[in-house]
Amino acid sequence: MKKIFLFASTATLMIFASCGEKKETVETGAEQQPAQAAGENFAVVSETSSLEWYATKITGAGHNGTFALKEGVFTVENGLPKSGKFVADLTTIKVVDLTDAEMNAKLLGHLKSPDFFDVEKYPTATFEITGVEKLGQDSAKVSGNLTIKEITKNITFPAVIQKEGDNLKVKADFNIDRTEWDIKYNSGKFFKNLGDKLIKDEVNFKLNLTAKKASA
Repeated sequence: MKKIFLFASTATLMIFASCGEKKETVETGAEQQPAQAAGENFAVVSETSSLEWYATKITGAGHNGTFALKEGVFTVENGLPKSGKFVADLTTIKVVDLTDAEMNAKLLGHLKSPDFFDVEKYPTATFEITGVEKLGQDSAKVSGNLTIKEITKNITFPAVIQKEGDNLKVKADFNIDRTEWDIKYNSGKFFKNLGDKLIKDEVNFKLNLTAKKASA
């Protein structure tokens, strides 16, 4: 099944690299078979869910913003989402730290262009669960297929998962290497002598997801 899932002006060159607390970049592997589970069905609440991005360029100056989560469904067993997927709407990308309207619009336009996400051609990204391992009371290790620009890689990251009655909350904080998904603009792996225009490959994502038990 074909999946559709999950930044030049001077401002644009600041995108792409982890910022804030140092996180390890997830390792990638080949696409795996999506998990199957039998349990309670939960649907993502888009209004209270988001995918945040945090990034800097080589000089350390940074930007941050969000994507909206379009939809998602999960099957929950013993308090853990054991199967399912969510869809991020890449056309909704926002830059929240730039208050200058002209600079903000210029940056957004470049992020949406073929240099980066090419949202006209690839408007969404997906993450589909392939496995979940419980680590502690509210912690787990989540593996899944991340698809961006029709490129699918399997990744694994730690998550905080809390189920209270009919409500499910999932929070995760991890880095990816953007070049693994063909986002190579001003990457030191592919371009030489960039100086302070070099954009780091690591991008930090923070997932804030809420879901509610679906009606029978």
